Amino acid sequence: MSVQLAGKVAIVTGAGSGIGRATSRLFAAAGARVVVADVTESVRETAALIVEAGGISSAVVCDAGSEPAVQGLVEKGITLYGGVDIFHANAGITGQSDSGVFDSSASEWLEVLRVNLVGPFLAIKYSAPVMNRRGGGSIICTASVAGLRAGAGPAPYSASKAGLINLVQSACQNLVGTNIRVNAICPGLIATAMTRHWYDESGVAPKELTRLIPQQRGGEAEDIAAVALFLASDASCYINGQHLVVDGGLTAAIPSPWTPDPQSIQAMLRAQG
Repeated sequence: MSVQLAGKVAIVTGAGSGIGRATSRLFAAAGARVVVADVTESVRETAALIVEAGGISSAVVCDAGSEPAVQGLVEKGITLYGGVDIFHANAGITGQSDSGVFDSSASEWLEVLRVNLVGPFLAIKYSAPVMNRRGGGSIICTASVAGLRAGAGPAPYSASKAGLINLVQSACQNLVGTNIRVNAICPGLIATAMTRHWYDESGVAPKELTRLIPQQRGGEAEDIAAVALFLASDASCYINGQHLVVDGGLTAAIPSPWTPDPQSIQAMLRAQG
């Protein structure tokens, strides 16, 4: 891989596993010095993996929805590596897996919103001034297809991700002329600890889910990390205030009984070829 982030300093929250770990490792492989953060001790393993691979990283165990913690993360980037150029606000929680509007509590809503929406707000608030002093930067938020339409997650989670998409748009406008870009990634069905209950014992997504995805598979954390790297790099220098959907085509159409069967598609293509 070409070194796309040489000399850059990145912060990644929710880096103890899944998308956050994959993104942190990819950022480091692309030349960035990475501050990895998570509420769990597993984030130290992420940093160790980066260092073992020849990268530069420092781990912080903290709550990404806490204002002092996020402020401290930015200060850590300045103290250790001289500044912050990239902030991937990736940390998130689902709440109860089956929570609807009428069977969830106010306390659950407040906690999900605190981590999933207030956390990224704090990331923007505290990293943007530092990026401005360095002439610009990239802030990336992990949203979800659940923020685009109902049915892809619990109600509090879905609402928090919808709010996050709008936060990205608002922050883009609030940072006009700064060369600081703010974008969101909307993952679909990705194999992480958050979605483990949807997979079978061998780690394969069930057919009733994958049949709705044109690529016929669930995504991997690395699929999202690759898009995060693109948004962090100068290759995406004219993308701002957007939400990039990375779902294998899941949200490209309304699921229906008329969704084509993959075998019939292959037969048709062979006949046409």
